[in-house]
Amino acid sequence: MPTKKTTPDFILMIVTFMLLAVGLTMVYSASAIWADYKFDDSFFFAKRQMLFAGVGIVAMFFIMNVDYWTWRTWAKVLIIVCFVLLLLVLIPGIGNVRNGSRSWIGVGAFSVQPSEFMKLAMIVFMAKFLSEKQKLITSFRKGLVPSLGLVFLAFGLIMLQPDLGTGTVMVGTSVVMIFIAGARISHFVWFGVAGLAGFVALVLSAPYRIKRITSFLDPWEDPLGSGFQIIQSLYAIGPGGLFGLGLGQSRQKFFYLPEPQTDFIFAILAEELGFIGGSFVILLFALLLWRGIRIALGAPDLYGSFLAVGIIAMVAIQVMINIGVVTGLMPVTGITLPFLSYGGSSLTLMLMAIGVLLNISRYARY
Repeated sequence: MPTKKTTPDFILMIVTFMLLAVGLTMVYSASAIWADYKFDDSFFFAKRQMLFAGVGIVAMFFIMNVDYWTWRTWAKVLIIVCFVLLLLVLIPGIGNVRNGSRSWIGVGAFSVQPSEFMKLAMIVFMAKFLSEKQKLITSFRKGLVPSLGLVFLAFGLIMLQPDLGTGTVMVGTSVVMIFIAGARISHFVWFGVAGLAGFVALVLSAPYRIKRITSFLDPWEDPLGSGFQIIQSLYAIGPGGLFGLGLGQSRQKFFYLPEPQTDFIFAILAEELGFIGGSFVILLFALLLWRGIRIALGAPDLYGSFLAVGIIAMVAIQVMINIGVVTGLMPVTGITLPFLSYGGSSLTLMLMAIGVLLNISRYARY
């Protein structure tokens, strides 16, 4: 058993709390107008986000003190439970429909999104599989097919909701882990071709996805329809300039940018805090990824390394896609910005994942 350090990674913890503080502030700033109009309470979303943050912080500190190889023992149980939840959420009367997706289980605002927790469960399971079967990962039939087969099974269930954004993050994270484990690039090429064909089929199977692609290429072709959200996002970012309009002074949150406290919260942040504020948040994410990479490199065993790589990959992919969408570099997808966007399942999951990373740091040699 590795020798435990006395304290977890202090820098990682501080950066996490700084991102969380920025997120709570911006959730209130972005949502106050809409919350006051819809619920007659400008703190409606902020209070719930603070509650989710409190639950997440408690979970983070608890998990931080649970030896990370404990999750290796429970990996199969966790993945099975998440698969069961993904099946349950598809049943009418159990799964709740929001914005066209049957992705939530629960009552009212206090619902959980099983697909979010599948992302972390998949990381835990893949870390176990890859650490035990690393020598087989170069084999197409014995290594790559079983690992990606499980990933695409989960992806298929998530797409039945449908939730392309969450599914994309899960698949992307798993691919990064498998690549780091030593899979052959030639095998990835074949899977890449098949995956691209499948992605095209998914896009063509749903008219709203085709509109998202076309609006991404030219949002002004349909400014009041499929291109509306990205245009309003760019209208928010542009006037922000170098220093922003000032905290709380956004114009786009006045019913122009739909639900600005969720996926497009970075647009409001850039409008109010400007290029400086946006760059500061990106710098915090870069620091978080740097500490995560150091932890992965210093982990005392393969399982810890793969686990850390998976968590960091998940965060990095979500950040890149979310900011890419908000700035018009990628088609619109329903992916939250970690620690900043409103959403209980997403925030709780991220804090739990950081708890795992902090525990690994207590054993890492760096």
